[in-house]
Amino acid sequence: MSNIAKVLSKRQDRGEGLGTNKKAIPFNKQDYQTLKQECLAKKTLFCDPTFPAESASLGYNELGPQSSQTRGVQWKRPKELCSNPQFIVDGATRTDICQGALGDCWLLAAIASLTLEKEFLERVVPHGQSFKENYAGIFHFQLWQCGEWVDVVIDDRLPTRNGRLLFVQSAEGSEFWSALLEKAYAKVNGSYEALTGGLANEGFEDFTGGIAESYNLSKDSSHLFKLMQKALTLRSLMACFISTSSQEIEAKTSLKLVKGHAYSVTGAKEVHSHGRLVQLVRLRNPWGQVEWTGPWSDNSKEWNSVQPEEKAKLVHSAEDGEFWMAYSDFIQNFSWLEICNQTPDALSSNTVSRWKFSQFEGDWRVGSTAGGCGNNPVSFCSNPQFVIKLEEEDDDPYDGKDGCTILVGLMQKDFRKVKRFGQNPNAIGFTIYKLRGRNNIHLSRDVLLRQRPIAGCKGFTSMREVSERFKLPTGEYVIIPSTFEPNRNGSFVLRVFTEKEAAARPMNTEVCADVKKEYISESDVDPEFKQFFSQIAGNDSEVSVFELKQVLDIVISKRTDVKTDGFSMETCRHIISLLDKDGSGKLGLMEFQILWIKIQKYLEAFKKHDTDNSGTMSSYEMRDAMKEAGFQLNNEVLQVIISRYANQQCTVDFDSFVGCLIHLEMLFQMFKRFDKKDTGKIELDILQWLCLALS
Repeated sequence: MSNIAKVLSKRQDRGEGLGTNKKAIPFNKQDYQTLKQECLAKKTLFCDPTFPAESASLGYNELGPQSSQTRGVQWKRPKELCSNPQFIVDGATRTDICQGALGDCWLLAAIASLTLEKEFLERVVPHGQSFKENYAGIFHFQLWQCGEWVDVVIDDRLPTRNGRLLFVQSAEGSEFWSALLEKAYAKVNGSYEALTGGLANEGFEDFTGGIAESYNLSKDSSHLFKLMQKALTLRSLMACFISTSSQEIEAKTSLKLVKGHAYSVTGAKEVHSHGRLVQLVRLRNPWGQVEWTGPWSDNSKEWNSVQPEEKAKLVHSAEDGEFWMAYSDFIQNFSWLEICNQTPDALSSNTVSRWKFSQFEGDWRVGSTAGGCGNNPVSFCSNPQFVIKLEEEDDDPYDGKDGCTILVGLMQKDFRKVKRFGQNPNAIGFTIYKLRGRNNIHLSRDVLLRQRPIAGCKGFTSMREVSERFKLPTGEYVIIPSTFEPNRNGSFVLRVFTEKEAAARPMNTEVCADVKKEYISESDVDPEFKQFFSQIAGNDSEVSVFELKQVLDIVISKRTDVKTDGFSMETCRHIISLLDKDGSGKLGLMEFQILWIKIQKYLEAFKKHDTDNSGTMSSYEMRDAMKEAGFQLNNEVLQVIISRYANQQCTVDFDSFVGCLIHLEMLFQMFKRFDKKDTGKIELDILQWLCLALS
């Protein structure tokens, strides 16, 4: 199946709800229920062939086959580790997550935050799994991956050393849901080692499908406490960490904070102390121990000034790695805050405020839609473009400013995959322009050169995602996602969150053709042209496909202003298919005259848009040239055209240009002939489909 067929098929699946949390896509095409029933029928325990209990699943470098860190590792099932293993005991809690010998505290902070929201947790950890009833050594979890939910099947063989789990474990040792979830996450990323180093936001997003944002606490703290409170009412997940050098990772400060370590943020409250309001933030260390010992820590003297009933509401003291600290100390000690905002479908309660949400998938393809950033004025406009209309201002803005809050997140796909293969991810970013009096028309180079962007990301980054929060006046805006460098292939997911309803759509989704039909009688044909036709047509007075190729090659070879390798037989066959009215498979005089007029028009459009007079058409010039010829096309069609008609240098010579336009006109005619009711849709049986596709 061609790639475009896969893309169109996938879009159809999305239209039917596939890829949502309720209809997750089986990862690696492994269906949990089918595999489990097979194991139960055979009375065997599941062994996952796609993520085997072997060294390759551990890692490739520090956890690679020859690493000293993997010596003595044995893969064991929970029933081999304790007499009565449990999947979940008395509900999943933060104390079920204790870090092991893997530098994935960022992931564990995300899992710990997940346990605070039962509704979120149940989307990730499906019900009905245990080590007792119908146990077959198989479990499954649902994870969000770049725009879609996937159902990940694993076996329960876990890496151990000396009879103890090597990686994440529960405090009591007999509860295994967190260790199995970590394994599922390692599977989708290729290995356990792939989880070393990261930001909690990545885990937040993959467990919720939400959109994440980061705040530098040394710069962005002016309205941040109120933003944190608002985020908690929207049931956002939050984490924070202290930036540090690689030499000081997990070193402890004098007040027992761990550097380079991801903490979950679980609360933001104000309490009365000595007659004034004090802002407090509640944090949790995923180690399950080592707590802040400064002001407002467990059993510190500051709590003596708080009324007992107010103190009781805050559950201020517990031996589980969770603690309070003053907001002023929080911003002085921590470097970054991460917030993951939730999609509307993540929340079932009608009493909880919700973000409004739009999501789009797209591609950057060399020669068609990989235009690079605004430093590349010739190609920048060819990037995908998306429109959002903001019509209503926020209620109760946290910063006291009127306007429309908008969160934009741009995520590149296959981020960890390309790193695993030693490739560098793209540097990605986006720019926002105010739309001025245009309606669903792709913004051209001239338009973008005349106006400056009104917003955009702070900088291009090679991270998985770049996201930013903006406050914009009401109006229509165009978001242009791009790579920093032009001609960099990649796929992306663009997500937009707004506090109020906002219509969003891809720019220029309409595909249409406006090609004037030529009506010519024999009396309109010039005598010299008749003589020319007679010379090439021969005794039958018609031009065959072979004669057509010969004459077109001769005529075009005499021109010095266009470059060509000669017309292909395929182009000549398409010309005859388009213009042959009597089904003879050849062109008569009037049909040949119409072709000649078309080629003259195509030549004018080609030369007009060959701006550097190279004799070829740059792939980035194709959009305007085809529009001049009567075809309005979107990015998806342009990508297919460039992949089919451009050469390795992403240029299109004249014969390929003619072949493209002839083929397009023929396809539009075919569609219109079958779309008798003008609905924009047609239905074909297999015979009709094959005849049309092969014509």
